[in-house]
Amino acid sequence: MSAGTAAWRRTAIGVAVLCVACYRSPPPSQFPTADAALARMRATQACSHAVGGEAKLDYFGKGGRVRGSLLYLASMPDRVRLDIVSPFGATISTLTSDGSNFALFDLREKSFLRGPANACNLQRFTRVPLPPHAFTELLRGEAPVLVHEAAGASIAWKAGGYLIHLTSKNQAEEEIRLVPLDADWNKDFSAQRLRVESVAVTQAGVPLYRVELEGHAQAPMAEARLDPDGIEPPIPASGPACAAELPRRIHFTVGNSEHDLLLVTHEVTHNPPLPAGVFSQDEPPGVRSGVSPCRD
Repeated sequence: MSAGTAAWRRTAIGVAVLCVACYRSPPPSQFPTADAALARMRATQACSHAVGGEAKLDYFGKGGRVRGSLLYLASMPDRVRLDIVSPFGATISTLTSDGSNFALFDLREKSFLRGPANACNLQRFTRVPLPPHAFTELLRGEAPVLVHEAAGASIAWKAGGYLIHLTSKNQAEEEIRLVPLDADWNKDFSAQRLRVESVAVTQAGVPLYRVELEGHAQAPMAEARLDPDGIEPPIPASGPACAAELPRRIHFTVGNSEHDLLLVTHEVTHNPPLPAGVFSQDEPPGVRSGVSPCRD
């Protein structure tokens, strides 16, 4: 057998193995409805009330490319804090959203912006048209779900996973891909834990955004925060014991690739301590301040 023939055969075998993986048969027990699967998705991540992590940020869009380090906190249902950190450890931009109020500080521009906590204002930082609650859910490994009627939801087994299709108001549609954990494959559907692999939303047939979640692995619980001087009382974890999987790689694509945002997390914990005021910020001195005109 020639070297070329052997190489071709190895490639053909590899492709065949991949195809088998892509078309894995469904579990013996399957979800009867889309809403039953969505309920199990939420139950899978229910112990995770909040997440805190460190990630590498890579953004590419019309304005060019931006890379940096990101510290993030996200707490249910819709509280978010995002800090971009320079290579020297200095915070150069901070976004906070406490569920009602949004604030964005930019050290480079010496600017401070306030406004309502909505998708428009969060998009100023992330370039992704997601409201705070949806961004929080994705960081927790859960798919945000469009409001829908039961008749507007369908579920099918395709290419090794459940594909859920939702029809919502204003001609919005959503597709969510869920895959059972291997350890739960032979369990009754009511006990299967589900991993979110992708979310895509369109409106009137036009892509709004797509999110791909990869690198899922169990995440540890955060420990209580202790005052090194022993003066202040400890700040406990913000939720119960939790070891649910979290994605380590979240890739956002907006529209037809107008904006591309990749978050690669290298450290993350469930239910970190949340000091008072961590999801809000005061206007620092010496900056230009303004009010965002964004209204959803």
